[in-house]
Amino acid sequence: MLTSIMAEYFAGIDIGSTMTKAVIMEEEKIITSVIGPTGPEQRHLANEVMKEALEQAGLQFERVSYIVSTGYGRINVPFADKEITEISCHARGVVNLFPMARTIIDIGGQDSKGISVGRDGRPRDFVMNDKCAAGSGRFLEVIADNLGVDIREMGDMGLQGKNPSQISNLCTVWAEQEVAERLAEGVDLPDLVAGIHRALATRVVRMVERITIEPEVVFTGGVAKNAGMVKVLSEEVGFPLIIPPEPLLTGALGAALIGKDIVKRAKDKGLRPERRREPSATPSSYCLYKSN
Repeated sequence: MLTSIMAEYFAGIDIGSTMTKAVIMEEEKIITSVIGPTGPEQRHLANEVMKEALEQAGLQFERVSYIVSTGYGRINVPFADKEITEISCHARGVVNLFPMARTIIDIGGQDSKGISVGRDGRPRDFVMNDKCAAGSGRFLEVIADNLGVDIREMGDMGLQGKNPSQISNLCTVWAEQEVAERLAEGVDLPDLVAGIHRALATRVVRMVERITIEPEVVFTGGVAKNAGMVKVLSEEVGFPLIIPPEPLLTGALGAALIGKDIVKRAKDKGLRPERRREPSATPSSYCLYKSN
């Protein structure tokens, strides 16, 4: 009973371009996580995923010692104590899971990034592509719609391709036209999908090579769930890829861990941690339990 009373809890909220993630930790252990689609009402969704995470953990809002928000929508988490960039949070989360990680390749819904990390879990360098869908999961979604293929089936379909089709256009619009031409030529669907995976992998690796790719290489983001992409990206990189148990959660995990670090540093100095959330705040202050 004493352990339960003394336990501290930390939360990370990662609002990405397509998915929002929440993690609650008890000390070093994840006790619950929630993933939901990001919509236009980001503040509402942040409230909803935090509410669900608290309910799953059986916790009251006030029991969470520190909350860090990250991702491109991090400013839209009104109950967060601090905002931290996704680069720092991804690095911290990945190195916590895989201490030997030195390179992170993250392919999300609307962007892709490469991060070089040190042994301390801090980013040494990074590169991002957030201006073109051709370097992201959106590229696969657009092509899947064009082919009439369920995006969840593309990975296995790509693995079946024996002679990957050459897709030379990396712009999504022109790639759509090229895919249509290949279909008209009678190219088998698995070969076409394998070629699409290769085109995306090649583009991402060229970008990440700017910061030097060294093992261990960890692949995160929603696209890391695509087995076909894992295969071709590994071949392009030249190293086996490590895939986290849930590749969407590394940013939220890192945010929670950074929150824990902030609290510890403050305690070591006999200070209170810097925070945006008012100490007297209640869940209702942030509408965490309001459905609308």
